[in-house]
Amino acid sequence: MDKVGNTASLLAAGIKAEALRQRTIADNIANLETPGYRRGAVKFEELLAKAMDSRGNVDMSKVEPVVYEPRNTPVNANGNDVNLETEVGEMVKNSLRHKTFVLLLHKKVKRLDAIIDVP
Repeated sequence: MDKVGNTASLLAAGIKAEALRQRTIADNIANLETPGYRRGAVKFEELLAKAMDSRGNVDMSKVEPVVYEPRNTPVNANGNDVNLETEVGEMVKNSLRHKTFVLLLHKKVKRLDAIIDVP
């Protein structure tokens, strides 16, 4: 895939991953008091790194974000491991990443548009 298409595909995949991460965080917060609920997280960056070759090209068919249960956080008396402060912090980080991906994609499209409009 060419550099332009590869970059746009990577940014689009990042936006998709952050949207899934936002829904997962919202699910975690919604289940804050649900007995036995285990928090979910999204695996994306690790999959992206594995799919990238030494030249920075990525096989996008191997980069699909997935929700999983990390099971590495303390569990309270009712078997729930959701911590509101942690989830809010994750939501803030996720929002910043999402905005960055959207901004970069917008700049990429504007640059392409400028190239196309050159007389």
